[in-house]
Amino acid sequence: MIGDKPKGLKEYALLVYPAAMLGVFFIVPFGIMLAVSFFHRVEGAFYEPAFEFDNYARFVSAFFGRILGFSLLLAGLAATLSVTAAFPFTYFLTRMPRRVQVRWLVFILSVLSLSEVIIGFSWSTLLSRTAGVSNLLVWIGIMDQPQAWSPGFPALLVGLCYVAFPYTVLVLYPALSRLDPELPEAARMLGSSPFASFFRVVVPVLRNSIMGALIMVFVFNLGAYVLPQVLGKPEHWTLSVHITDQAILQSNLPFAAAMAIFLMLVSLALVGLTLMFGQERRPSR
Repeated sequence: MIGDKPKGLKEYALLVYPAAMLGVFFIVPFGIMLAVSFFHRVEGAFYEPAFEFDNYARFVSAFFGRILGFSLLLAGLAATLSVTAAFPFTYFLTRMPRRVQVRWLVFILSVLSLSEVIIGFSWSTLLSRTAGVSNLLVWIGIMDQPQAWSPGFPALLVGLCYVAFPYTVLVLYPALSRLDPELPEAARMLGSSPFASFFRVVVPVLRNSIMGALIMVFVFNLGAYVLPQVLGKPEHWTLSVHITDQAILQSNLPFAAAMAIFLMLVSLALVGLTLMFGQERRPSR
């Protein structure tokens, strides 16, 4: 027992560095932001130390309600579309030969190397009036004259789905690759069509994985910052954009800190739901 003490101390010593990094780069900034959220904003100046709940009381205002409602709607819609498109794609990808799967996964990973700024301006060009897809549709004869679809809500939704699609595929791929191929085959032998076996067998079996991916993409889109400014109009700005607007342009750092605290708590709650679905899936194996 005496000989085990140095080993235990050594194991605890290995945790000093990550614990210090966690404290310096997360706990300390979070504590500062939490304290600032209770400060009093001084008109024409910056802020002064105080302890008041006026910044959190603004959460029940129409201004914050509109921003929060739109942010939740946009994140939920983008997450639903991303998972709806990625799940069948990933299912058919796992049914392909291993070499083909590797090539597709490498391509998906290469898409992740693009920054959101490049993606945003690329979609802005494709959906523009001068050099966009509408010019091609006019040349084919589908449209009479080119139109600009960016900035706008459809352009923003397309951009968010494009960014979230690779992440959704990578999250769903492990669960779908472990799916027993005999399950859909057994359903087909019982007279079920491929379409029916997919929705009656594959989807119910992997409903926890689908829900986990849906929550993950929802949290990812809830913090969207670049694309709403590039592809959307001011009325399409999300909560993250308004946090920066309040902190820098409006010089209202206490209210910006309060909104950031709220956004982080919502994200942590959703991450907790994802972990809960993961724990519910383990006993069934």
